[in-house]
Amino acid sequence: MPRAVPAATATLRVLRFLSGQPVPVPAARIATALGLPRSTTYHLLAAMAEESFVVHYPEDRCWGIGVGAWEVGHAFAQQEPLARLARVPLARLVDGVGLSAHLAVLHGADVLYVLEERAPGRPPLVTDVGVRLPAHLTASGRAILAALPPAQVRALYPGAAAFVSRTGRGPTTPSALRAVLAASRQRGWSVEDGEVTEGFTSVAVAVPARTVRASVALTWEAGRAATTEADLVGAVRRTAAAIGARLGGG
Repeated sequence: MPRAVPAATATLRVLRFLSGQPVPVPAARIATALGLPRSTTYHLLAAMAEESFVVHYPEDRCWGIGVGAWEVGHAFAQQEPLARLARVPLARLVDGVGLSAHLAVLHGADVLYVLEERAPGRPPLVTDVGVRLPAHLTASGRAILAALPPAQVRALYPGAAAFVSRTGRGPTTPSALRAVLAASRQRGWSVEDGEVTEGFTSVAVAVPARTVRASVALTWEAGRAATTEADLVGAVRRTAAAIGARLGGG
């Protein structure tokens, strides 16, 4: 059993929280969201600032991600471990169900698509590698958001101004989003129907991993699914679990 290092764990939790915020946030919000004493939070932030992992904006009394964290993230992007580890399970999913699949990660209030496997004969999707879409509209994003602490979701979506629409569908207020995410948690998977692209449906399951916030999704044209939705969700869930195991899943 690994020996616990509370300070290191708290530091990593602060970094993960800040990486999910669309803008810098006050230290008090960090402490509240993570359940840390304010004094501890300030000490951690000061130490992290000395190593450039966070930056302090004194005029706004806020903290954000620093260049040190960017360097670590850049190294991650260069090595592409997530895409490398997920490529084979995702390809097997597509071969098994005959539908296009993709892997996405949470980036602020968006999802960033890092891998796509298109099924033969299926039309191209907007979820190509490198594309970002609003997390609250996509099945991929909802699967990840449903697994986040409520305080973090509130920080990402504090009011109606944080919501955008692509097709006129989807949640437009924090309360509407909470209802969507509650339904996702109850089912154990998320769905989106025509909220990103008219005539296309997606289902998604979060990847069970401590090191990354990601999800696996299948997308198909309305009325063109090769099998029942329950079977599709089962296949997606098995793929997400396989990727999570490869990442050292939680």
